[in-house]
Amino acid sequence: MEIIKAKTAGFCFGVDRAVKLTTELAQSGRKVATLGPLIHNPQCVAELEKLGVVTAGTLADVPEGYELVIRSHGVPQSVYDQIEAAGIVCHDATCPFVAKIHRIARKASDEGAVLLVAGDAAHPEVQGIVGHTDKEVFVFSDLSQLEGWKGPKNPETPVFMVAQTTFQVTKWQECAAFIKKGYTNAKIFDTICSATWTRQQEAEDLSQKCDLMVVIGGHHSSNTQKLAAVAAKHTRCVTVETAKELDPAWFSGVQTVGVTAGASTPSSIIEEVLNSMSEEIRDEMSFAEMFAESEANLKPVFAGKVVEGTVTSITPNEVQVDIGTKHTGFVKVSELTDDPNAKAEDLVKVGDKLGLVVEKVNDQEGVAYLSRKRLEAMKGLEEVRKAAEEGTVMEGVVTETNKGGVIVLVKGVKVFVPRSQATMRRDEDINALVKQNVKLVITECAGRKIVGSINKVTAEANAAKREAFWSTVEVGNTYTGVVKSLTAYGAFVDVGGVDGLCHISELSWNRIKHPSEVVNVGDTIEVYVKALDTENHKVSLGYKKAEDNPWVKLQNEYPIGSVFTAPVVSITKFGAFVRILPGIDGLVHISEISNERVEKVSDVLKVGDEVKVKLLDVDFDKKRISLSMKALLNDEAEDAE
Repeated sequence: MEIIKAKTAGFCFGVDRAVKLTTELAQSGRKVATLGPLIHNPQCVAELEKLGVVTAGTLADVPEGYELVIRSHGVPQSVYDQIEAAGIVCHDATCPFVAKIHRIARKASDEGAVLLVAGDAAHPEVQGIVGHTDKEVFVFSDLSQLEGWKGPKNPETPVFMVAQTTFQVTKWQECAAFIKKGYTNAKIFDTICSATWTRQQEAEDLSQKCDLMVVIGGHHSSNTQKLAAVAAKHTRCVTVETAKELDPAWFSGVQTVGVTAGASTPSSIIEEVLNSMSEEIRDEMSFAEMFAESEANLKPVFAGKVVEGTVTSITPNEVQVDIGTKHTGFVKVSELTDDPNAKAEDLVKVGDKLGLVVEKVNDQEGVAYLSRKRLEAMKGLEEVRKAAEEGTVMEGVVTETNKGGVIVLVKGVKVFVPRSQATMRRDEDINALVKQNVKLVITECAGRKIVGSINKVTAEANAAKREAFWSTVEVGNTYTGVVKSLTAYGAFVDVGGVDGLCHISELSWNRIKHPSEVVNVGDTIEVYVKALDTENHKVSLGYKKAEDNPWVKLQNEYPIGSVFTAPVVSITKFGAFVRILPGIDGLVHISEISNERVEKVSDVLKVGDEVKVKLLDVDFDKKRISLSMKALLNDEAEDAE
């Protein structure tokens, strides 16, 4: 019987952080209490109790002189207020992913929004989330409950939607799709913890390869139960808290067993369960099976052979593996990953099973040097070839550019994308693609020559976007777009598969010589539709905001008689133009410069001079402003008299 352990089984980041914090406090001699069981694992809680850690059901249960640890589930705002009022020393171990949801809940409260929470209403994490908003809240556990929601009391009320960090991924996707259809303006925040996504996906994949799944974790642990639910869709599944709960009858006739564990399960319990299962297998092995295992140690090992290795030890520079023969296998870190900064202990764990290719064998010393990267590249090449035959869309990362185009790493295989197939526009900078995730199709795969096209995928996606845009666009609609190119007369902005022109005059209220004074290629900006030509599919956009119009500011804030100190920006025969506000120049007529006769304006003023002027008159229709320097001289004379 083969045992396959999920890679990410065990403590998640938030739980590990909370346990380490509490343990360190207790070991340093501090008196520590936790508000509720620190994690949903009785064995771990019992170990903490041996260190003197007390579990308090409520704040009133916290013994005098004890410091309080808030567990990773988090608590409502009211509890923080009570802790502060009671003067209790507090250590907040709330998981950062949960704290993020608290911030979203507070924002929903500030904006008067209804908060939809996908999760278990009785779970402390959900109770904590709900406690960070004082507005309308609806908690639902699945799509059927959400469908039964009657909507906000006020139809105009905005909607925020979040999920418990351990919520089942497939259920969340169903619920999010439902809300998107019914509430187009709803703000949906995908708050399921990345570790939860990974664990559930691994459980989904692993359960499809196994005859039995064993899920290790507390019987009251939410994420453990969700892992079991995911696995049970594909195979027989059992849950255990410790190795003592294993039943030998479960393994009768089973060829392959998958093992995973909830985020609250210590590694020691996982190892205990795995060791117990291994002993069970050994006890049931027949003489023939033992002989076959012995024979496996004599299997030939040669360069290029594909083998499976179990990690037995880890050092900073390499990993030692058991490949089921007399050879000791070694995998250098550089053969595990392309990341030069990666550490072996972050990539694999003892007990992990790795697919590997033999690089070199030293039979005299009984050593085999292996590579995971090479195996992944071999598998990747097969997938790329298949994708080329079937026209399947693949994903990759742009790693570099050259004169001819870009290189995309797809499944460990380098794919060349010509310049003409990398971007939709000739003037786009292909260097901006480096380190970007892209979708592409493989257009040619012959030996080492592998060519792809990003454009073909982008063109299809843009066609769908354009169709959606033209079916809904109206004058006045606001869009968040990306600046794609600049010309002398304006900026072209992608507003969803369609490039609209924002004329230079619509970029700023000030006079500008080139659009680059306001925006740059790649900028994300908010624009609105000024005009449409549906027949020729042309869109005119506006960027400058009405509230920033300097003429409106002049009319609202500066009455006739206002005084400005401003620079002279140009000289003419009949007077001087003075900039009184950004984008607004007023004329000081030659007759309004001085009480004395001025023959030539340039004899008195020059560009750049700072002058004091008085606002005489404004013609807002013709955008003309009359100013006077002389009026101020007269005012001063009157004041002197």
